[in-house]
Amino acid sequence: MKISLPVLPLATPRQRYSCHGCGNCCRDFTVQLRAADARRIRDQAWDSRLGVNPIVAFRGREYLRQRTDGSCVFLLDDGRCRVHAEYGFESKPIACQMFPYMLAPSEASSQMGVSFACQSVIENKGKALNEQVSDALKIVMRGLPETVQPRPRAAIGRGRLAERGELDYLRGRIITWILRESPMSHRVDGLAWIAQSLSTARLTNVRGERFKELVKILFDALGDELPLHPIAPPSLRQVAMLQGAVFARTEDPKPVAQGAPGRFMSTLSQLRRSRLWRKGRGATLVPAIGLGWSSSVTFDAVSTLPGIHASPDSPLCDELLSRWMRASIEGGRIWGSGYYGWSAIDGLTAFVLSIATVGWLSKLHAAGSSAPSPSLSDLQAAIGRIDRTSGRAIWLGGWSERMRLAYLARDDGLRRVASVQF
Repeated sequence: MKISLPVLPLATPRQRYSCHGCGNCCRDFTVQLRAADARRIRDQAWDSRLGVNPIVAFRGREYLRQRTDGSCVFLLDDGRCRVHAEYGFESKPIACQMFPYMLAPSEASSQMGVSFACQSVIENKGKALNEQVSDALKIVMRGLPETVQPRPRAAIGRGRLAERGELDYLRGRIITWILRESPMSHRVDGLAWIAQSLSTARLTNVRGERFKELVKILFDALGDELPLHPIAPPSLRQVAMLQGAVFARTEDPKPVAQGAPGRFMSTLSQLRRSRLWRKGRGATLVPAIGLGWSSSVTFDAVSTLPGIHASPDSPLCDELLSRWMRASIEGGRIWGSGYYGWSAIDGLTAFVLSIATVGWLSKLHAAGSSAPSPSLSDLQAAIGRIDRTSGRAIWLGGWSERMRLAYLARDDGLRRVASVQF
């Protein structure tokens, strides 16, 4: 295969990763198969040894079968993959080989990123990630050619393509703001304010240096403007939008655990669960979202818990949040080909909402163990859960998410649901 784009290493310093064999990526993860993956699995004739077909069809696609506890049918008791153990690393599905590496191509290069759904990435353990481009390329050459093929440059806004240098400047200013020394709630509030401001700006004729000047003015004004515009608590409707966003970012249909329902029934089931999330308040129990998450926590328990500012692990939580946000942005995962082809403004708005859901989920996880505030492990669980679906769940790139973001961009909605979580 001819590689037509250079692959850029992740610029986030000190981000590390090596597989430590925890097996977490083989538990409660849904693995979609490509045609070549399915052929290879069938050629290995697993049916007779497993006593069941390891491939299941769901909504017109094929997936690795999961056991009723959500684990992969090939997961061994010692945490190893049976396909890997018997046939070697290159015989596994390409998604399993590539995880947690991610590539986001543009018109001139493909940006390497990393998923924080991997426990080793979250804990920052192993080899320096920016030294692993060659490892990722070996996998790409075996089955992901589209990740090194040119893609159009991302748009600034819908219908307004970015000009050279605009995206780099915006990215740089966002990262500088994220890394400033101020409370996390202040930094999240600032990002929400920037996203709202750009969402409502008319940028058709604001291009090149004029666009950079606008971005500079907005970021330079944050320190003075935010105190002058205090935010009220979120309205019930805005809370419902946030909870709907949590559902959308944690939903992960299980073909086997749900009895492999047809497309119609599974869609109805999703709509029912979505309504439970949006309408949930008070003493209503938060619907279960997966392994390791309590199913006996009320919405009140989450809303009354303080954010990570009250955590005894606050400095460690701040480091993890900052590292995750920076790696997501520098890894090309919040707009363009790394995020449903979305524009920079839409992608930034969606990312701020994802940050808010991380804060909410960290409180949910803490409430499940009756903790007085979120700990580092609660935040790790929240980020890991959010990064599992980011860029993968097709509904996050659809009309319902766009409508949610458009609503929250009004009346300081994004600010009101975001900073309060921290």
